[in-house]
Amino acid sequence: QVQLVESGGGLVQAGGSLRLSCTASGRTFGGSAMGWFRQAPGKEREFVAGFSGSDGHSYYADSVKGRFTISKDNAKNTVYLEMNSLKPEDTSVYYCAFRRGIFTSLTRNEGDYAYWGQGTQVTVSS
Repeated sequence: QVQLVESGGGLVQAGGSLRLSCTASGRTFGGSAMGWFRQAPGKEREFVAGFSGSDGHSYYADSVKGRFTISKDNAKNTVYLEMNSLKPEDTSVYYCAFRRGIFTSLTRNEGDYAYWGQGTQVTVSS
């Protein structure tokens, strides 16, 4: 059974940093497209950052470009999201997700992702 577990969320002041982790079990995800998404109260879930399974490149939403960095450790089957210069508007529940299959392209559509973690809360105070 595939399971994704996020960790690393918490409460931080504006300008601070957090590092989120997403560890997969049940299968390896090397070569699969994965994304970090977030959902704030009353808002739709939105794409934040991700890796393409087809070219291995990372991609970011404009709102986090230059502040967030995605990385991965294939040996640990873990993906990270380093978040710096956090703003109150970054407050959300953050989810990691993987697409089914390998060499899959990255999309920003949450409906394209088959596997999801339970989410981790990030709260940025002003």
